[in-house]
Amino acid sequence: MHYRYIGKTGLRVSPICMGTMTFGTQTPDEKVAFEIMDKAYDAGVNFFDTAELYPVPPNAKLAGLTEEIVGRWLKTKPRESIILASKVAGAASGWFVPPIRHGLTAIDSFHIERAVEGSLKRLGTDYIDLYQMHWPDTVVPIEESMKAFDRLVQSGKVRYIGTSNDTAYGMTKALMTSEFQNYARFESIQNNFSLLNRRFLDELATLCEKEQVSLLPYSPLGGGVLSGKYNQAEIGEGRFMEYMQANDKRQRFMAERFVNDKTLIATQKYLKIAYDAGVDPVTMAIAWSKQFDFVASTIIGTRIPKQLDASLAAMELELSSDILEACDKVHAEILYPMG
Repeated sequence: MHYRYIGKTGLRVSPICMGTMTFGTQTPDEKVAFEIMDKAYDAGVNFFDTAELYPVPPNAKLAGLTEEIVGRWLKTKPRESIILASKVAGAASGWFVPPIRHGLTAIDSFHIERAVEGSLKRLGTDYIDLYQMHWPDTVVPIEESMKAFDRLVQSGKVRYIGTSNDTAYGMTKALMTSEFQNYARFESIQNNFSLLNRRFLDELATLCEKEQVSLLPYSPLGGGVLSGKYNQAEIGEGRFMEYMQANDKRQRFMAERFVNDKTLIATQKYLKIAYDAGVDPVTMAIAWSKQFDFVASTIIGTRIPKQLDASLAAMELELSSDILEACDKVHAEILYPMG
């Protein structure tokens, strides 16, 4: 196993991270969730990601359930063999009001402290290896946020901190604040990154390379679209099929962003590249996302253990230059299919 370091930290992680956001909803059976985590762990995955907001779609009654499931599983393994990541819900002032703490969340001292205490209790551990801001706060000054995160590191409740769904400006501002105030800095950024969404390469990739911050890509399959299931005449289970029928405007918007004419045409081309190369499309898409120097670990997810096989096959796979060039050609033909 070739482990990678996150940022400037001592966290050595597997190139694949096991995401858990389905545990409690799309994977309702805790036994199945345990089987998924066991299978990943036995394959060499030592990095597991969760959040106080999970499972998805967010629900006030279920929020925190995923952490409880992960916490019970964690007791079956040596704690120090696991690199555990979680997140504090982002601010309610943004694009989404999380159903946590009565919809009044913020990335301020109060909420950061409340969030981490809740996560530690649900996870049944006295520390979190990587604690992340789920998305930025547009109101609370970053100085207050970073000071609060730094206190968590100094207290030992958190080893390192990171951000998620952030911008080049947001990351730069946070790094500058940490440097000037001598606070712990964001060592990672967890953003959407896939063959269908290369936006990270526009600006953030350079920032990560220059500042030695690691990307932890999520949704490397474009929400499952790159598996090809939405290109089939009869679509089986799929998160976005459910979202398209939802009353929630945000969920419908998300479904339309991931599943549209451009993403489906691009996916069909990627499927052909994979099949011609004798590679599973899922394996190819995940291998592509981790084949960048600034990527520490690519986050995968699944509903059932069987779906893990193709994802885990990407762990040691390096795509050839011919495959990479073919993928680049598709991108040049269909720029930014997710907008």
